[in-house]
Amino acid sequence: MDAHALRRQGWTISAIARHLGRDRKTIRAYLNGEQEAGQRRQPRDGFLPYLDYCRQRLADDPHLWASALFDEVVELGYEGGYSTFTRALRRYDVRPHCDPCQATRGRDVAIIAHPPGEEIQFDWLELPDPPGEWGVGAHAHLLVGALAHSGRWRAVLAESEDFPHLVQGLDQVVRRLGGTARRWRFDRMSTVCYPSSGQVTAAFAGVAKYYGVGVDVCPSRRGNREGVVEKANHSAAQRWWRTVPDQLSVEQAQSGVDKLSVRMDARRRTVDGARTTVAELAAAEPLLRLPVLPFPAQLSVERTVTAQSLVPFEGNFYSVPPGLPGARVTVTHRLGEDFVSIATAGRAVIARHRRAMRGAGQIVRDAGHVIALERSVLASFSDRAPCKPKVRRPPTEAALAEAERLRAGQATGSSAERVVIDLSHYAAVAERLRHVPPPQKEENTE
Repeated sequence: MDAHALRRQGWTISAIARHLGRDRKTIRAYLNGEQEAGQRRQPRDGFLPYLDYCRQRLADDPHLWASALFDEVVELGYEGGYSTFTRALRRYDVRPHCDPCQATRGRDVAIIAHPPGEEIQFDWLELPDPPGEWGVGAHAHLLVGALAHSGRWRAVLAESEDFPHLVQGLDQVVRRLGGTARRWRFDRMSTVCYPSSGQVTAAFAGVAKYYGVGVDVCPSRRGNREGVVEKANHSAAQRWWRTVPDQLSVEQAQSGVDKLSVRMDARRRTVDGARTTVAELAAAEPLLRLPVLPFPAQLSVERTVTAQSLVPFEGNFYSVPPGLPGARVTVTHRLGEDFVSIATAGRAVIARHRRAMRGAGQIVRDAGHVIALERSVLASFSDRAPCKPKVRRPPTEAALAEAERLRAGQATGSSAERVVIDLSHYAAVAERLRHVPPPQKEENTE
């Protein structure tokens, strides 16, 4: 039935809407020509303003995760949901085609049961091409720990993968998780076990005893046994490391990975038919309490003294006596203690300071070092007038004499060339000797 015909008969909009079973706003739109019968008004596509940005980002990095790109466009003002965003990526065919990634890989998958509070999986993630200001070489090192039951994970940046940094990273990860599970699982790290046999080293056995946990080492060539932490590694690499800018400091990068891991606690899970989240599962895990202080491993790193007689360490600066700019020193810190020591290459301790909070950006100075530095700087000052660059100063007598000597040497050639053999000298000497009478023998008068 035509609403326009009813309107011409004098029906009100409310009566037409009741008669046709439609909304009054819909009838009014039809009558005013704002909408046609049988055609829905398409809502404005909120993705279009961000289409060019997404094309450029995926052209620069075809393997950028959609979730990482979604985080970026949300910060730019995108108001749609994640599912709407991914549908738009597919609808507009934004992601470039990659032939090597289209190969299918099928294999059997077994589900391993992980009781709550039973296991934490740890793994090192080597991150290539870190910012040059970090001074860690070709790779940055991220220690990732994940609760096997809930999937909650936390990560800590470390300067290297040696034993002291491993212990420091383990302690910081479990404290970020809120406790420790009863078992720790590793792959065959040389700092944890002997790779050939898988037997735990005596040094790491002491660490496990200190925290009251057992240690499980994955069988050789069975990296899939750590599937939970491997998935966390993938998320950290794709959603955080790919977007780390060059000018970011280590402390700012650590803050970024912390925010990502907390944000990923909102992931949805279905357990026994009930909807829940990673955060809710992790909160229900019965984790063990941690010791008040970390395991007392001794951490030693090399640093370079700045021109201000300061030594950087863990996001702070510590003073040393003046006269050492550019020198290499060793900063030593025993985990759990409140002091750091600074020693020269000859192992002579030249400074000892109270340790500042990691990443606080503080400058810790000793009063004696400040006074000595001021005296050294003031002693280098001079009240003499600066030299005048436009004064005429011709070469002195000594300089002219030296120049003349050089010219004479160049004129006569080298020392070998100055050795001349003149046979006339030998002939004159021989002629004189011929005219000299021979010596007469003396007679014996006795």
